Amino acid sequence: MPEKTDLSTARRLMKSPNKKTARRGLKVIKQFKKTQRGVK
Repeated sequence: MPEKTDLSTARRLMKSPNKKTARRGLKVIKQFKKTQRGVK
């Protein structure tokens, strides 16, 4: 299954008790914020 990289999925992953899954969600959110800083 390919990894989803949309924000809603990432925020849901952050609530997971599994540390690896939560970290994967955090990575997606940080990447999104980094691109938003570049846009402004």
